[in-house]
Amino acid sequence: MKTVELKAPYLIFTGSESRPTYAKTGAGLVEWRRELCLGHLRLPGGTLDLGLPDMTVAEAKAAGIRSLVIGTALVGGRIPDDWLDILEEAVLLGLDIVAGVHSRLADIERLAKAAAKSGASLIDVRVPPPVLPVGTGKKRSGKRLLTVGTDCAVGKKYTALQLEKDMRRAGLKADFRASGQTGIMIAGQGLPIDAVISDFVSGAAELLSPDNDADHWDVIEGQGGIFHPGYSAVTMGLLVGSQPDAFVVCHEAGRTHIEGWEDFPLPTIEAVIERTILIGQLTNPNITCAGVSVNTSSLSADERGKYLADLSERLGLPCVDALKTGTDAIVARLEKLKVGA
Repeated sequence: MKTVELKAPYLIFTGSESRPTYAKTGAGLVEWRRELCLGHLRLPGGTLDLGLPDMTVAEAKAAGIRSLVIGTALVGGRIPDDWLDILEEAVLLGLDIVAGVHSRLADIERLAKAAAKSGASLIDVRVPPPVLPVGTGKKRSGKRLLTVGTDCAVGKKYTALQLEKDMRRAGLKADFRASGQTGIMIAGQGLPIDAVISDFVSGAAELLSPDNDADHWDVIEGQGGIFHPGYSAVTMGLLVGSQPDAFVVCHEAGRTHIEGWEDFPLPTIEAVIERTILIGQLTNPNITCAGVSVNTSSLSADERGKYLADLSERLGLPCVDALKTGTDAIVARLEKLKVGA
């Protein structure tokens, strides 16, 4: 797996982004590594509030910040030209730049020259290992749970992290396996599945979750969405290579269409369960759905309770909001089902 060592504390940079869906890297770091995030840098038009004090690059340097982390995940994963002045300034002041986009920082001449002058590092998280195998489909020891989604940015990473936390608290052996740039930044290691050449995606997923003890759970962060018109390919490759014994469907209450692809209605949770089982059975005939995790941040507490109760009754599965209610109900189902035994 790819290992990254980021110099803390961080300045989270979100450019002029105003859509929370596209700032999930910054939001994820603040949610799970809040103690390492000291400041937020926005360009004009950027209305996102990460709950951090606004800082300029110079103020961040004076405050002891050591890394500027690009906190957005733009469609296509590139670095816009209007960011370069800010990034170059940060590098010249000695701040490392950390990016999880598809553009390579070192390939940007201005940044490479600035880094050579200041000694700062340009850290690309979204770069897979140079040699990866083709998937074998062979059964591996240990147990695996994969989070899947009705869409992108619906809580797959957060759910996986909370599941790891709750499973360990329940006395289970469990490890979070990061498959995306933000998860890798949070965990310090992982494998950026969506940057892997398509022939090797399932093989990379096998490496991400290798053989383990029979009672050990790998909790694998999902990517994309199985019904997503742009990103379903990586979702299916990760699903086949992960060979999950169980999966949890992640969803956002109130979302009706694929984010950014407004001509595509959101699939039902039932449809996601059905298709995930159909494809997942290729490498694990016993794959099962363990529950549903819903981002209910748009609902009041009373609305949340009724929404989750109604959904659970409809599906016959435990339905939770991973951050608001925890995932104990799903963990209990996993133990009761003896999944992977």
